[in-house]
Amino acid sequence: MSKELQAPGPFLAHMLEEYKLNPFKLSKEIYLSQSAVRLITIGKSKITTPVAMRLAKYFNTNPEYWLSMQMKWDIAEASKDKALMKLVNSISKVSKAAASEKKPAAKKKAAVKKPAAAKKTAAKPGKKPVADGKRGRPAKK
Repeated sequence: MSKELQAPGPFLAHMLEEYKLNPFKLSKEIYLSQSAVRLITIGKSKITTPVAMRLAKYFNTNPEYWLSMQMKWDIAEASKDKALMKLVNSISKVSKAAASEKKPAAKKKAAVKKPAAAKKTAAKPGKKPVADGKRGRPAKK
């Protein structure tokens, strides 16, 4: 394989050929649906972190390898979007001097109101409080 930037899906398809595997066999080995493996190999689905962890274990690599390949591909594809690049190029850079001048103001702590202590009505021993018909509250004396 060359060092050129390659989509992770076709790369996985190449790995399947190299190891004489098919998507069904790989899907069973890494506990992933066959359709998920197929979608990745044809470039219709991305390699996520859980998938990268499974592929890394199976192919004796590391998850960062697969995620890095996916990230580099995503950046390359996004950089082809003219509207996005126009927007990105319009963003000005922050300088360290400007960043140090704009220190965030200290936040004032808002006064937190504590709830008033609930009045507890103690029942006399041997007597039950009588409800006054308002949500089962004890009757006022």
